Amino acid sequence: MDYQEVVERLTAMSRPEAVEGMARFGITPQKVYGVSIPDLRRMAKEIGTDRELAARLWQDETRETRILASMVDDPRQVTEEQMDAWALEFDYWEICDQVCSNLFGRTELAYKKCFDWSKAKEEFVKRAGFVLMARLAVTEKEAPDAKFALFMSLIKDGADDERNYVKKAVNWALRQIGKRNYSLNKLALETAQEIGEMPQTSARWIARDAIRELESERVQEKVQPASFRVILSPNGEVQDIKPYK
Repeated sequence: MDYQEVVERLTAMSRPEAVEGMARFGITPQKVYGVSIPDLRRMAKEIGTDRELAARLWQDETRETRILASMVDDPRQVTEEQMDAWALEFDYWEICDQVCSNLFGRTELAYKKCFDWSKAKEEFVKRAGFVLMARLAVTEKEAPDAKFALFMSLIKDGADDERNYVKKAVNWALRQIGKRNYSLNKLALETAQEIGEMPQTSARWIARDAIRELESERVQEKVQPASFRVILSPNGEVQDIKPYK
């Protein structure tokens, strides 16, 4: 599928009635077809990986072409220059989150950009740093705790930012890290308590919301270390190991 075919497909799938609803949720690009994310994912699956097409789609500056670009680009070939250039063009939360989730979070530079972007001045570049932290906390199942522990100082430093889309991303990163396991849950709660003592309204909101979820019964059941019982055979050999219910 080439660029022209993509545009023709998007035009045919356009839903003008959806645009107003998107605007109410802060989705405010200059041009919108109104195509849903699931429909874009189906298109991306049909297209496959196409780095050249991705670059052309990004240049088009419409909501759907840019989201598609993040879905069909090749994370193995994405450069730091490309990441920085695209991030500087983030101008609303959805494009920031989609590009970070679909593409940037799958690159080898993802952890580095968490550090770089979380200190940025631009609202949506800074948001991207924390969105990447949240994304990595969910997807990097085998990553060591130490990688996420390093994010805590960045989260604490970012908690004083009163801009809505930054503070929500800081909160998101803190909560996702704290849901990984018992050790990180404890560390995230300690960090939240420290943030809660800061004078900024944003910091107090981040702390309250994070503590509420991370201390909830649902999360605590998930992160508590498992207890096991050993079942022995009559001659004393280990027959089975089962978790306590």
